Amino acid sequence: MKKIGFLSFGHWANRQGYQARTASDTLLQSIDLAVAAEEIGLDGAYFRVHHFAAQLASPFPLLSAIGAKTNRIEIGTGVIDMRYENPMYMVETAGAADLISGGRLQLGISRGSPEQVIDGWRYFGYEPAAGETDADMGRRKALEFLDKLNGVGFARPNPNPMFPNPPGLLRLEPHAEGLRDRIWWGAASNATAIWAAENRMHLQSSTLKFDESGKPFHIQQAEQIRLYKEAWKKAGHPGEPRVSVSRSIFALITDDDRYLFGGQGNRGDQIGFIESDRRAIFGRSYAAEPDILIKELSQDEAIKEADTLLLTIPNTLGVDYNVHVLDSILKFVAPGLGWR
Repeated sequence: MKKIGFLSFGHWANRQGYQARTASDTLLQSIDLAVAAEEIGLDGAYFRVHHFAAQLASPFPLLSAIGAKTNRIEIGTGVIDMRYENPMYMVETAGAADLISGGRLQLGISRGSPEQVIDGWRYFGYEPAAGETDADMGRRKALEFLDKLNGVGFARPNPNPMFPNPPGLLRLEPHAEGLRDRIWWGAASNATAIWAAENRMHLQSSTLKFDESGKPFHIQQAEQIRLYKEAWKKAGHPGEPRVSVSRSIFALITDDDRYLFGGQGNRGDQIGFIESDRRAIFGRSYAAEPDILIKELSQDEAIKEADTLLLTIPNTLGVDYNVHVLDSILKFVAPGLGWR
């Protein structure tokens, strides 16, 4: 059994054939899609976060709205770039979103990915400390965020406050009990996956990772997941860690499916470079008739290692078509793989 969710990049553009042409379209359709996804039995609604782009950027208003209109589905991010964040304020906004949803927030964070602008976090008022890289800054902020989520008081109260204070040091409010246990780290390397385990975060592994062995993408990703699980066990953390992997999977059921995605299924892994000099491997897409998909996906080692599968969706094609895409996987593919 696997949890199955969708992952939306939240694109919009004023183009022919697009249903999401404005930011308003994308936000409102994201809410509608999450509601519909819950109705068909999906387990999660996740959203990417990108700054300086015609894509979703500020996740907490959206997650709060989805939390208020749904009852069961997990809601989350994949991922928030911590280089741009104020950890203190993020504790408050994440806490509010989690309370609105009744404790269903599954928050994916990371040190960041290639950006639309040069050092975009500088425009938000942030600079690495002396001797830090921007990646170091992102990880430092992540650890501060995790620490403050614990709800332990740290701030000295004013002796003459506007409102009466409880005794002792004060914590950030609202405090969302249990949210600290539902934070995920988006890791692009084996080393950062191990770091995530050591710091008691769940693991999100996407369709991209640094090429560290030259092996096929799904093999490298499976090895990353196993290293992560070993590190979690070695650290002695309570409970079982969760792991999600992202995939582009399209069951070709209708003529529209075949027209839109029929040419993607034969594409293999791709090699490229991110951050100028880091060799990266990008996982393939899957698009085929359901029986072929079942055969191909059964060979994906990383999906086997993960408890959660996030299906990347073409959000610009609108709510109805994306419900069809997701429902096709649930009905025609998941049962054949033992996921349902």
